[in-house]
Amino acid sequence: METNGIWENIAFLEKNQLSYCGQDCQRIPPALWNMYGAKVNYLDLSYNSIETLKGLDNFTRLEELILDNNKLGDNVSFPYLPYLQTLSLNNNQIENLESLVGKLSEAYPSLSYLSLLSNKACPNQLSDLDKDETDYQRYRYFVIYKLKHLRFLDSRRVSEYERGEALARGEFMRVRRPTCDVTKYTPSDVIVRPLPLDLASLGKHKGAYGKCLYKYTGKHSEGNRFILNSDL
Repeated sequence: METNGIWENIAFLEKNQLSYCGQDCQRIPPALWNMYGAKVNYLDLSYNSIETLKGLDNFTRLEELILDNNKLGDNVSFPYLPYLQTLSLNNNQIENLESLVGKLSEAYPSLSYLSLLSNKACPNQLSDLDKDETDYQRYRYFVIYKLKHLRFLDSRRVSEYERGEALARGEFMRVRRPTCDVTKYTPSDVIVRPLPLDLASLGKHKGAYGKCLYKYTGKHSEGNRFILNSDL
């Protein structure tokens, strides 16, 4: 009973809504799903350091899940939750958009609200100054194409026009990533040979890099400036 009292002070439960925020935990504590898993339809785990969603499948009635400001990355697995409609993943460490939406489409068939702001996977100008509205719109088309039941994406309603565009060309809006490592070279790694080496012509070539000598035939006359063959 004493242990339950401690958890009730940390986790706030009201009307089937559970909040467990700002506790700096890296995973969902087993005590949470043991005590509340079958009761809640709203779960807020914001402002922690969560890296894995192990145990989330114990929240069998979950409809809304808030995971903002955590440390979820591309390797995270999303357990199957058939009733989940709202998912907020703002300010995590997700970079691979194609992988993410593939997982979400399988795990959450009822998903209608999704927010990914402040992840690298979301090309929003607020978090990435190199991106513009065109990049963001392409991202929206692709996500809407993959998650066909979405009604809201990043706090913006999905319009009928966007849905039509996503159906027509959303598949081609995916982000292509290199399939192999690209080696970076520094100038010292590269040997530059501007001219082929011809041993037979050594000592015969007259050209050289350097200053040219100019001769003038008239005083202060730029128009009479020329180079003699003997100067080469």
